[in-house]
Amino acid sequence: MAGTQHLEFAGDFDLHYIRLHNHKGEGGRFGDKGTDISKMVVEFNIYESIYNGTLTGSAVIVDARNLINNLPIQGTERLSFKLTSKLSGSNVIDCTEASGHPMHVYKLANRQQLGDTDQTYTLYFASREFVRNERLRVSRAFDGRMDQMLQTIMTDEDFLDTRKHIFFQKTRNSDKIVIPNKRPMDAIQQLCKKALPDNQSQNGAGFLFYETTQGFHFRSWESLCVNKIGKPKTPKQTFKYVQQKMEGPRNENEKMAEDFKNVESYKFKNNCHDVAANTALGTYAHRVITHNIYNKSYKIDDYHYHSQFYETGHTEQNPAIADSPVDYDTREGGTPKQKGVSDYPESRVSLQSTTQYAHGEKSGNFGVDVEQDGVLEGTRVSLGNQLHSGTILEMVIKGQSYLKAGDLIEFELQTVENKTSTPNRIDPHHSGRYIITHIRHRVTNTEYRQILECAKDGVVTEYYQSGKSYTEIAGPQSTKKVAYDIDIY
Repeated sequence: MAGTQHLEFAGDFDLHYIRLHNHKGEGGRFGDKGTDISKMVVEFNIYESIYNGTLTGSAVIVDARNLINNLPIQGTERLSFKLTSKLSGSNVIDCTEASGHPMHVYKLANRQQLGDTDQTYTLYFASREFVRNERLRVSRAFDGRMDQMLQTIMTDEDFLDTRKHIFFQKTRNSDKIVIPNKRPMDAIQQLCKKALPDNQSQNGAGFLFYETTQGFHFRSWESLCVNKIGKPKTPKQTFKYVQQKMEGPRNENEKMAEDFKNVESYKFKNNCHDVAANTALGTYAHRVITHNIYNKSYKIDDYHYHSQFYETGHTEQNPAIADSPVDYDTREGGTPKQKGVSDYPESRVSLQSTTQYAHGEKSGNFGVDVEQDGVLEGTRVSLGNQLHSGTILEMVIKGQSYLKAGDLIEFELQTVENKTSTPNRIDPHHSGRYIITHIRHRVTNTEYRQILECAKDGVVTEYYQSGKSYTEIAGPQSTKKVAYDIDIY
């Protein structure tokens, strides 16, 4: 699977070796460099996601050397490799012993006999922090900013003890939190639910924690979309998919550059909002009732998607659904007169308890003014739902190792219509800016590809709103029917 020193085609790569280091140590029968299994690997995958705390991967092996018994392989081995797409400025995915970050094999599965002399199986591997998380617990009280607590859990020798880069966003809230005998990753997720970004341009709630090929990230969704002053970030790469071939580049270098931007195939896993599900989940409207145990009071806060969309950062500047009337129910003031999807706060009702002085501080659940608890919870829930249930795009591209989960990209999609009247017209709603939520790095004997799953929580072109009432759209209300009592014999 080894590549060459120079980029020869889009999808070319360098993967000089894949070495397996067994439990006997570096001085075992296979030498101090481990066993090079690269010629036995027919498919090599690395997975990263903004929803996963660590990297994982798999290697499909065709084995004619009976390594399972001769090495042997038992699920405690280490896997070292170095992968790059050979593009200028590309990052090297360095998981070598020299870097100190080899992967750890944790599972062997799918073993099958192919013939008298060979067999196939799959090795599953993950970063050191993955297996360490399964072995340890956190039982400790923390005090300070959420990002400081995160760094303690990540670097402490009694916890994850990571030696990798940690890219974190400072939080504006401080608190005292007790972690009651939880796994480190579960403890970090507890922090993610409470973390608030410190940038004044970002008013969201809740953080993401994930690992890419370059290190760990602890940051808000908004920080992936906008910069510190709230301006949209510049896309890292622009990809395009067209239904008809365009006039090709004039030389081989231009053709290769174009190949890296072209999408081989794509599909929308969710190309429109599931309005019923999002209504029930509280994406558009959510009533949060907060019960203050300290002073025996309660407070009601209603989240309204269309009113609060512009208060937080998004991939696009327009809401993903129009604020049009959806029923005959009358809205209190405003235009139009009938209610839209955001005007039904009781579509989801949450009850949460809070208190002051639990740890000697006046703050509430989020480490800020207790009166903000309901507002922040409604925002946190909606932002999370928008991320998971917005427009989800999956596409296959040529391998580019500098791309990582959390990167902002742009996707250009031509509309499906008469090209004579509207040549090269870009889809106004499904094109635009996306965040890479998942990456699968897939390497075979001949090519390096990436399967990207991307998400967006808004649209480039605002959906048209006529300003008409529901009566004008759907017609007059039907006459109410009389109920009849039926005798059943």
